[in-house]
Amino acid sequence: MNEISIITATYNAAATIRDCLECIKEQTVAVEHILVDGMSEDSTLSIIQEYNTPMTHVLSEPDNGIYDAMNKGLKLAGGEIIGILNADDFYPAKDTLNKVVKAFDNPQIDACYGDLLYVDGTNTDKIVRNWHSGSFNPGKFYWGWMPPHPTFFVRRSVYDRYGLFNTELGSAADYEIMLRFLVKHEIQAAYIPEVLVKMRTGGVSNASVKNRLTANKMDRKAWKVNGLKPYPWTLSMKPLRKVGQWIWKGKALETGCGD
Repeated sequence: MNEISIITATYNAAATIRDCLECIKEQTVAVEHILVDGMSEDSTLSIIQEYNTPMTHVLSEPDNGIYDAMNKGLKLAGGEIIGILNADDFYPAKDTLNKVVKAFDNPQIDACYGDLLYVDGTNTDKIVRNWHSGSFNPGKFYWGWMPPHPTFFVRRSVYDRYGLFNTELGSAADYEIMLRFLVKHEIQAAYIPEVLVKMRTGGVSNASVKNRLTANKMDRKAWKVNGLKPYPWTLSMKPLRKVGQWIWKGKALETGCGD
């Protein structure tokens, strides 16, 4: 069976880290969990200590932002499959990572991704936004498409071959690395048509109009650094494609890992 490593970057995440840790603990496959902490000043580290196992690795030191922390985690990861789980995100079911591991049973697959639900920051049963990814085709990037990064799992060999996060891209570093892997290098990806991650609302890139404009500038740079040329409408379509994600609302299908 393929071994899986999950990387979580933390900083003063005491309010949410327990849900993240619980979901890792309850997975039906063995998980190497690497937590890279930016010297939290709250009780984050003490909560992490409660969940310490031989497969839990904690590094706490100053960093240069979340993607620098993720790069540290990638260098430490020992699994064949690597995923990123943010400190305020969690998996919706105990068998989520089992489904991911099974996708990689196909040796032709270098990455997989799924759907994502944005949930209310305090009531995680309340769905705010539904990100339905759809089937994979690298050409869809030219029409503003991208998979949700928290659901993006990649073989370690891909990072070894094509590099880590580009920290100069700011909040667009996750977009850039998917663009690099999926479009520039054309790695093969599989779509798992299920919700793989629940994410609490409040992402940095969408927090204000100013941040959205900065993100758009970084998105454009992501294409440039990879020697790729987007269509004239590509970067305008990227935020517009997300509008429909707020239209569908309803009761959460899962209430957490314990279901």
